[in-house]
Amino acid sequence: MRLDVVTIFPDYLDPLRHALLGKAIEQGILSVGVHDLRDWATGTHKSVDAPPLGGGPGMVMLPEVWGNALDDVASGRAGTELDSAAAHRNDKLRHDDVAEVAPRPYAAGDNADTDADKPLLLVPTPAGKPFTQADAQAWSREEHIVFACGRYEGIDQRVFKDAEKKYRVREVSIGDYVLIGGEVAVLVIAEAVTRLIPGVLGNTESHEEDSFSDGLLEGPSYTKPRQWRGIDAPEVLYSGDHGKIARWRRDRSLERTQRVRPDLIEKARQDGTLDKEDLFTLDAREVSTDIGAIMSATAWEKNQNKVAKKLRRAGYPAERIDVEVMDTSCQPDNVVVNQFLAAEDGPLLDPVYRVVVSGRTTLTPQQATQAVVNALPGVEYWYGSTVERR
Repeated sequence: MRLDVVTIFPDYLDPLRHALLGKAIEQGILSVGVHDLRDWATGTHKSVDAPPLGGGPGMVMLPEVWGNALDDVASGRAGTELDSAAAHRNDKLRHDDVAEVAPRPYAAGDNADTDADKPLLLVPTPAGKPFTQADAQAWSREEHIVFACGRYEGIDQRVFKDAEKKYRVREVSIGDYVLIGGEVAVLVIAEAVTRLIPGVLGNTESHEEDSFSDGLLEGPSYTKPRQWRGIDAPEVLYSGDHGKIARWRRDRSLERTQRVRPDLIEKARQDGTLDKEDLFTLDAREVSTDIGAIMSATAWEKNQNKVAKKLRRAGYPAERIDVEVMDTSCQPDNVVVNQFLAAEDGPLLDPVYRVVVSGRTTLTPQQATQAVVNALPGVEYWYGSTVERR
């Protein structure tokens, strides 16, 4: 990929020479040319701006200066080539090389345009379309991106209309705030885009699992030690069960997104990108069911290991199930015993159990209570309810 940046402060772009972007330059994956806008300015003071037409505060950047600059860059002007700030080790195989992972570039996005042979001109401006991860993914397939860094009150709008003859022009914003100039936005966009080019990161999965890559925020990360300052890392990450770990990470991602960016969750719902398990994670409530039930002791001993599975199938996965005998003497002051004695002629021979289930569910309280009753063996007489846990 080729990046060209036109600016009145060329030194501002020095960070592009560092870290992984510098390494990408060193490896020939990326090349960067920086152009001083004043090279096209005329007169003693090399002025690049003038007062706005119609009056008002500030200054507007001159179209004749910008027009000539963009014409020359489109024609192949090299500018000042950036090299890597420091030599990088290139003697170690990357993760993808060792694992023989084939490059997985993102979809072309704007490259699908009829003008795909034109360079992409990005103009950072608070009035532009919000820059997203989807943009970064699409633009990572570009061969040539040119950045126009505005200052003051911006660039004369006619520059962009004229530039459409040679470029695909996109005005883009990195957030709902105003900066002094476009250079900081260029650093943000350039890093977000170039890190997605195959070969820039050693492990392709590093960016495929990023925040926003699937429309959600990334969940929390942990590394060793297992305990630090009295805080334990989540036990599931040590389980070795890759399926459970993947589900745990997905759930944390969903929970964080719902808490911080509920708009992204709403969009995912509308787009239909959330599966049944995702929706359960988002919509389930923490509840507790407490019931008394008459059960055969033999039936309970034989079937107790099946209760959790039945609850899970019913949509009420239990975090904990506590069972104890409530009334072995079967005194008639018990609600469940009274139910039995009112309906049956014979004596009560089975014990009354207290069953407390704690878990998460999208069922109504009545449905959750019935799910517990149905999961217990041979229960006909029972009494209890389900409440949300705070």
